[in-house]
Amino acid sequence: MPPTEAVPMFSPELRRGLGRLLALTLLLTAGVFIASPAQAAANLVQNPGLEQAGTDGFPACWERSGQGDNTFTLGTTAEARTGGKALRVAVTRLNNGDRKAMMTESAQCAPRVTAGRQYDLSVWYKSTTAANAMTLFRHDKALGWQYWMDPATLPATNAWTQKVVRTPPVPANTDQVTWGVSVYGVGTLTTDDYSMVEVSAAIGTPVACTDANNCIKGKWQVMPYESTVRGVHSVVLHNGKVLLVAGSGNDPNAFAAGTFKTAVYDPANGSFTNVATPVDLFCSGHVQLSDGRVLVMGGNKDYPSADGTVGYKGLKNSYIFDPATNKYTRTNDMLAGHWYPSATMLGNGDIISLGGLGEDSTGTTTTDYYSAASQQWLPMDQVKQTWAWWGLYPSMVLMQDGRLFYTGSHTFGNGLPGTGASIYNYGANTITDVPGLQNKDERDQSMSVMLPPAQAQRVLTVGGGNGDTGATAGRLTDIIDLKAANPAYKAGPLIPQGKLTGGVPQTGAQGKMYVSLVLLPDGTVFETGGALHNRADPVFEASIFDPATNTFKSGMATDPVPRTYHSSAFLLPDGRVMAVGDNPGNGSFDTRISIYSPPYLFKGARPQIKTVTNTNWAYGSTQRITTNGAITRASLIRPAAVTHSSDPNQRFVELPLTVKANNAIDLNVTNNPNVAPPGWYMLFVHNGKGIPSVAKWVKLG
Repeated sequence: MPPTEAVPMFSPELRRGLGRLLALTLLLTAGVFIASPAQAAANLVQNPGLEQAGTDGFPACWERSGQGDNTFTLGTTAEARTGGKALRVAVTRLNNGDRKAMMTESAQCAPRVTAGRQYDLSVWYKSTTAANAMTLFRHDKALGWQYWMDPATLPATNAWTQKVVRTPPVPANTDQVTWGVSVYGVGTLTTDDYSMVEVSAAIGTPVACTDANNCIKGKWQVMPYESTVRGVHSVVLHNGKVLLVAGSGNDPNAFAAGTFKTAVYDPANGSFTNVATPVDLFCSGHVQLSDGRVLVMGGNKDYPSADGTVGYKGLKNSYIFDPATNKYTRTNDMLAGHWYPSATMLGNGDIISLGGLGEDSTGTTTTDYYSAASQQWLPMDQVKQTWAWWGLYPSMVLMQDGRLFYTGSHTFGNGLPGTGASIYNYGANTITDVPGLQNKDERDQSMSVMLPPAQAQRVLTVGGGNGDTGATAGRLTDIIDLKAANPAYKAGPLIPQGKLTGGVPQTGAQGKMYVSLVLLPDGTVFETGGALHNRADPVFEASIFDPATNTFKSGMATDPVPRTYHSSAFLLPDGRVMAVGDNPGNGSFDTRISIYSPPYLFKGARPQIKTVTNTNWAYGSTQRITTNGAITRASLIRPAAVTHSSDPNQRFVELPLTVKANNAIDLNVTNNPNVAPPGWYMLFVHNGKGIPSVAKWVKLG
């Protein structure tokens, strides 16, 4: 199994002590700290040189923490960089878990911070292992202490070396932080002379907007042309173009005629390039491979029989679409037919596919596994099978430890037996129920997304209904922290009220199915589209969800085109959102294209990424870019591969900054491929006003 976020091969629940409060197991300091004379006035770290001892001799305002099955020592050493003490963590045996030297969570010791500001963190260290990282927690006034991120890894070095990293702007409601170092492999790490300094430069002030409505709500534009194909499936390619796959497009006549369509759309000039489509890829699965090609699996073998006794049938066929040639090439077949299958990339670049309907129209219980190394679907004797039924388009999100989280989002029918959500461990071949999902049998065509940043391992599930029973869609949302010792969904805020066709306000607990969630480069989530009932009653409502506050900002501009069944919305590299598709119950299909410009595009000049030193990024590396001015945040966003309110691979990966002179920025890349699976990503930066750049493409892995 691939390594976890900075922690290879650990127990499932206890990754690096990042479960809430798990890392803070021993409080070994004096109740009140007397500042060290060596502390600089601007340094917010209490006892930065580790010279002041607490009641047990361990440095005051510091603590031993960590978890898991390992053998270690953690204490002071006279081998200091300055003064007479340094902290040393030595791990001599590690089965799982980690060990930490952390600042204490307390009112007296934890540095106080201001929301919206940034802080430069610095530590001097030397280490015999590269398996270590800086680790940062934050205190939310309402939620208490919680993991924030690992802002940087620390390469092995025999000499004292300084590591400096800048935090993103402090989230709203955060008033204190703690941080320290984590060791998650066998070796010795020695640290000294910690510093935390507030960035003195202004990070941005509100800008007066000449078009206040757009500054608040954003703006939609319906293109003056229509798509040449029914956009059932949408994939943003690393050349900036969009792959639109229709197959037969839910048209039995097209299927009977063998008319299967694909087109490549170029948002830059509005052109469409038709692509020869070998079979009916309608309701297939798809995912981007690490080299930027698109793996397409399954699809429609046949439509239901006239008497209704036999339903849709799934194909075993699989193809790879190459953006360089605009051609499909057939791979070997899957083990079973899949119509509406999942498609999730693992940290090693392999693909796992589950669920859907098989060649005989019954539910597929076969697990299919695509090997990146051999470029083929593996034979049955090499694939672990649970023979579990996962439903249609089950949303399977890769976790930081390599397991898969079934979020409860699916298409058609009821949720799975049990709680409706679960964790699937392919390596151990086990499935564990996850509690807390509300109305599990009415989450048909809800949507789930890993919230920004992916390092925080929180998933949001929104809306849904039940097409089989005709249940009215709901406004429910659910949020889960996958790093908790025992992950469980908790109720989130309701989807804001919307309006039906003709401007009729919704009432009661009505909501939406066919909803779309799009990660934006400012670290928020755009929620748009949907309908009240199965293939009927479009809902005109859009909002922006803020993961830092767990709240929706309602009243965003709404797409004038209804977006219900077979619709999608997704992020373009220029920071806008594109929406396609609508297939109501009368069998029609809306081929209009809508483009949404979020409010951040009306708030001033955009920052620019001037140079990217290297576009091939290794895990755990530091990458140099230059910009045209000060920036406060950088991120990688995986390009969309979305259909039927399902894109389990969508994620926003934080890139903590080390700020250099002359607008040079060093970006600290996660060393965990489960947090950011290999492949092409859109690199965004944004300034203190929250305005993002146009993306540059970089390849990770």
